[in-house]
Amino acid sequence: MKEALWYKNLEQKQVECNLCPHNCILTHMQEGTCGARVNQNSKLIAKNYGKVSATAIDPIEKKPLFHFYPGTDILSLGTVGCNLSCKFCQNHHIAHNNKAQTESLNSEEVIKLADKHNLIGVAYTYSEPIIWFEYILDTAKLVQGAGMKNVLVTNGLINPEPLKELLPYIDGFNIDLKAFTDDFYQEVCQGYIAPVKETIKLANKSSLVEVTTLLIPGLNDSEEEIKELTEWLAEIDPNIPLHFSRYFPKYKLKREPTPVETLIQAKEIAEERLNFVYLGNIQQQKYRNTYCHECNKLIVERNFQAVQLHLKNGLCPECDTEINIIT
Repeated sequence: MKEALWYKNLEQKQVECNLCPHNCILTHMQEGTCGARVNQNSKLIAKNYGKVSATAIDPIEKKPLFHFYPGTDILSLGTVGCNLSCKFCQNHHIAHNNKAQTESLNSEEVIKLADKHNLIGVAYTYSEPIIWFEYILDTAKLVQGAGMKNVLVTNGLINPEPLKELLPYIDGFNIDLKAFTDDFYQEVCQGYIAPVKETIKLANKSSLVEVTTLLIPGLNDSEEEIKELTEWLAEIDPNIPLHFSRYFPKYKLKREPTPVETLIQAKEIAEERLNFVYLGNIQQQKYRNTYCHECNKLIVERNFQAVQLHLKNGLCPECDTEINIIT
């Protein structure tokens, strides 16, 4: 356990955690909403520091990151806990299970593991990495110092000042934009949309950002909402890749799976404003490929066996349009 950053002491031995917008006020031995931070004798303790619930070597495309070193592998690490409570949680066995097994892995061991397998770096993922803030900050500094990359796969629910402290060390983000209404965030995820939107804006100023939205029938898949989401994202940068992912029944939400036709329609709507829109959790390969937004030339071909890159010095080989893919 390690003393947490970003908190302040209050009267009557309470502390206020200021890492995320919940700003939990905690009495002695009380845990925050995330389950990872606890008040111990008027000190906020990050009880998940160095505690790893899942470790894997993944293709970078699995994050999903499609414009960040395509075809490479990355070390993926997760911890336990989350500061949202999404009814459709894909990793509830570690996000909402205090008894989930973990092992200790210090930052130096992470570097050795990534280097041993000749990986491009480390992705903090699976559960919510924001609540792992102190460990990620320490590890990311070493990863960067070793010449490797850091990736954050996150729900984006973090206060601006802690995010700004982390940003110099994070090279790539995939940020979940769960929906585009505050009602959805409050009722389905027990969170707030405004801080997530701010995270996307801030992260995009210094890192490569991709955004993922899981489309759930009847909850966040209306044409109007998809149009509003994509118009807002395009105002930030039309080159931000957007991934629409297919929902399947999970955890506490038992709706029917999203029709593939709904995802295809969402892609068509989004492409009116955005240059790169992808579909996930479906079989059709063409919706994972990258095409030039000017001439429709195949730029990156992604299948389950390999990734083929057809860029020429960062440009489309057909029409010389610049493509925002880091290689």
